[in-house]
Amino acid sequence: MSEKTTENILDRIVETLAEGGSKQKSVSFFGEEKTNFASSQFNRLFGRQKPVHHLLGGGKSADVLLWRNKKISASVLTGATAIWVLFEWLNYHFLTLVFFGLILGMLAQFIWSNASGLFNSGRSHSKIPRLDIPNEIFVNIATSLSSEVNQALGFLQDVAYGGNIKQFLMVVVGLWLAAVVGSWCNFLTVLYVGFVAAHTLPVLYERYEDQVDSFVYQVIDQIQHNYRKLDAGVLSKIPKGKAQGKEE
Repeated sequence: MSEKTTENILDRIVETLAEGGSKQKSVSFFGEEKTNFASSQFNRLFGRQKPVHHLLGGGKSADVLLWRNKKISASVLTGATAIWVLFEWLNYHFLTLVFFGLILGMLAQFIWSNASGLFNSGRSHSKIPRLDIPNEIFVNIATSLSSEVNQALGFLQDVAYGGNIKQFLMVVVGLWLAAVVGSWCNFLTVLYVGFVAAHTLPVLYERYEDQVDSFVYQVIDQIQHNYRKLDAGVLSKIPKGKAQGKEE
């Protein structure tokens, strides 16, 4: 009996050790999968799986924003800077520049037509190219602007009618911050800052992707921590409109 009992005890010890080793292997295996998944999600901002060029559309506009062709990108940024300097620093007005441009264009065509007649005496005048802007350009611009404005208005109306006080307060605070920033500078300066940011931030993020991702995740964690404190202390105590309506 004693030999059988010792054999049974040894068999149980071996079985428990084998089960413990298999569990540790499985746990470590799944733990490695989770860490690898977390690291892969961490390496890309907000868990994105596509490159920056694809997220920006993948066409010529993305090439310009990411400085694939440095000459075109530099010329576009230089043109925007020249326009901003003319309007903001030199205090030119839009109508003044338009009329001066029309005057220069008419003078150039006048000189061209008369000079061609003098140098080509006895021959027919050379045809002067005419500037003709297609109607599709204006239609596409109006369509895109109207769709963007309607989406923005629809979002604001959904927030106002939704009854979610937290989302409503966040949108109001965002609009208030935008109004404060707008009081510091005019609309043209805001557009120029956004244009410069669109031509610099994507290429910088593509070059320093890992550093930016780690910094952004630290900032997001801090914001979420502060928001949880605000939610527990203030926002959770605010009643919702829809819930009150249903109880009544």
